[in-house]
Amino acid sequence: MKSIHFLDWIIIASYFLFILYLGIFRFKNKTNSQNTFILSGRRLSMVGFIATLVTTWYGGILGIGENTLLYGVQTWFIFALPYYFFAIIYAFTIAPKIRKNGFLSIPDHFHHTFGERTGITAALIITFLASPAPYILSLGIILQFLFEINLGVSLLIATLMSIIYIWNGGFSAVVTTDRIQFILMFFGFISLFAFLYIANGSPLKLINSLPKSMLDPLGGNSIQYIFVWFFIASWTFIDPGFYQRCSAAKNPNIAKKGILFSIFFWAIFDFLTLICALYAIDIISPDQALLTYPLLAFEVLPIGILGLFLVGIIATIMSTIDSLSLISAITFGRDILWRIKNNNSEIDSISYMKKGLIIISFFSLIISYMLPSVVALFYTLGSILIPGLILPFLYSLKNQNNNIKKDITWWMLLPILVSISWFILSNLTGQSPLGIEPFYPGIATSFLYYIIIKSRFNNGY
Repeated sequence: MKSIHFLDWIIIASYFLFILYLGIFRFKNKTNSQNTFILSGRRLSMVGFIATLVTTWYGGILGIGENTLLYGVQTWFIFALPYYFFAIIYAFTIAPKIRKNGFLSIPDHFHHTFGERTGITAALIITFLASPAPYILSLGIILQFLFEINLGVSLLIATLMSIIYIWNGGFSAVVTTDRIQFILMFFGFISLFAFLYIANGSPLKLINSLPKSMLDPLGGNSIQYIFVWFFIASWTFIDPGFYQRCSAAKNPNIAKKGILFSIFFWAIFDFLTLICALYAIDIISPDQALLTYPLLAFEVLPIGILGLFLVGIIATIMSTIDSLSLISAITFGRDILWRIKNNNSEIDSISYMKKGLIIISFFSLIISYMLPSVVALFYTLGSILIPGLILPFLYSLKNQNNNIKKDITWWMLLPILVSISWFILSNLTGQSPLGIEPFYPGIATSFLYYIIIKSRFNNGY
């Protein structure tokens, strides 16, 4: 690796100082209510909505580079296309309802719809599903790469940064920084693409020179594997980040159109990241795949631009860490601890959210250290937990019958227990039973339970 110029170090240091300033001083004593801390007073504009939704989506940017270098265009078919599909459905069917309902979070939604037990159950699931662990790992790897320090130390630094980042400002701090991080991430990858284009020729020339295996939508994997990722993308329906932004929007129209505009920017950014990683196939060794983008930057970017690109990478990851850390703090602190205490004080709820932030951040630190693979973390959490929440949430948008609240709770838990059991069995035997991934028996259990609930409901039980 080439050494980093003093000017690039100044750019990187300036970014971190800016983050510290926001976390410690900018929003000090300005969030004294739940509505402000969680949703920024429901004043989120179209620009803010797009910026914070787009930036939050790419915390696993290192995993994108790794997967593309190893499997080519398959990356677009598992990390892009399915999410566009479900996001469009979300925009037209779910987003306006969320803003009209006026709940603070998905667990809050379940709490008011089906009662405390269901709300706390949903909160437990969301706590793990929204864990920032994969993205703390990503930031830790970048810091380890740049500063040549131990991974454990870099993960600790990443965790502390995530705490300081949102301690005082809550969602307002997230939105404020996401506007800037939106610019940084696009500038960084546009610059990388431009210099790769100059050095290696057009994308069309690149595609014509690639091995056929790199152009295979399956990437050498089974169709079942691809479909699991497709179904994992259905997590969009229960993505607490989506829910939070739709609930924070000024009106339902911003929630709907904001998602559609975000898809447009996602498509542009996905093109940039895919093409840049494809350029790397003849430049970066597969054993360094996780660092594809930083290593490419060192190869082709000049002084100053390199620093801005590295800041763009860091900002891309931080924008996801801040959102998920805040959501996890809200979920664990308010929707679990505060609910259990049954305290009605809003100020007290903020205190619990901050306690939740510390607990969840360090829990995520431990998880990221134990399972040091960004893609593996995301795949495992998604395939196990999504089956337990997606159908109950969609059902709750149309049905609010408190007579079946006990059924709703078990509807969440049973699919997860089935998926976990399947996952454990797969690891013990070295292969998935019947060649079926854990997601499928979990979602099948959820559908079966839905049929039971519907039957009971239709028969007046």
